[in-house]
Amino acid sequence: MNIAENIRKLKKEKNAVIIAHNYEIPEIQDIADFVGDSLGLSIEASRTDADIIVFCGVHFMAETAKILSPQKIVLLPDKNAGCPMADMIDADGLIALKKKHPNATSVCYVNTTAAVKAQCDYCCTSSNALKMAQHILKNNSEIIFVPDKYLAQYVSDQLNHKFIVWNGFCPTHAKILPEHIIKVKKKHPDAKIIVHPECRPEVTRLADAVLSTEKMCTYATESPAKEFIIGTEIGIIHRMKKENSQKYFYPVSESTICPNMKKINLEKVLWSLEDLSYQINIEPNIMEKARLSIERMLEIT
Repeated sequence: MNIAENIRKLKKEKNAVIIAHNYEIPEIQDIADFVGDSLGLSIEASRTDADIIVFCGVHFMAETAKILSPQKIVLLPDKNAGCPMADMIDADGLIALKKKHPNATSVCYVNTTAAVKAQCDYCCTSSNALKMAQHILKNNSEIIFVPDKYLAQYVSDQLNHKFIVWNGFCPTHAKILPEHIIKVKKKHPDAKIIVHPECRPEVTRLADAVLSTEKMCTYATESPAKEFIIGTEIGIIHRMKKENSQKYFYPVSESTICPNMKKINLEKVLWSLEDLSYQINIEPNIMEKARLSIERMLEIT
């Protein structure tokens, strides 16, 4: 029996569900019950009758799954799979910023720890950040947006409204430069350019579409175009090719890789199921407050 078969056997025995982010390695995506973006996966897992959620992603994602499924065991197969952007802000930093702007409504990107979410009025994703900001602006012109300055700028540019921002960013997306786009576009002039809103503004301005990972996949499927230049972590291309075998996908750069998203492999998933490690635990009061910020978002979107 190979590793994949062992995983499937254990998953059934322990009533577990395996979920994998779009950036995970191909073998992990192929073994997963669901592949998608971080919040969508957490919601999907919460709707199952599984007792155990194995989250193949990074720490803040597994925390979000625990927040939405407190009664389930949530496992992160590699405890060192973190997110540099999420680590750029902590609860104390956000509390200090809120004290400077006591009348502001605070919005935290889903790419944050549970402790940060617990200090926010609203959570948001890359796909609904604009809608969240529009909703808040009906009642309050002052918005704190943390931690991604590039997502904040992308949304604020569309609204022509300045936010109070945190100096955070995704190192993987920040590495994508206009010259990378231009170089690939010269080789594939008919290709549509799709980039993530975590990219720099000079990159998003070159794109045909600026989309979250899940919406990128939908766009690739629904577009009549046959070629696409992908401006995000290259792991997503595996899913795109599986779902669109007659289309072609080109990364803006082969180095657009998130090291943390590549830490989980099949062996670690197997060990995680065998030993029930590493379990995600969050203090009940933090979990409850963090859930409120997510629930407020879901009410709007």
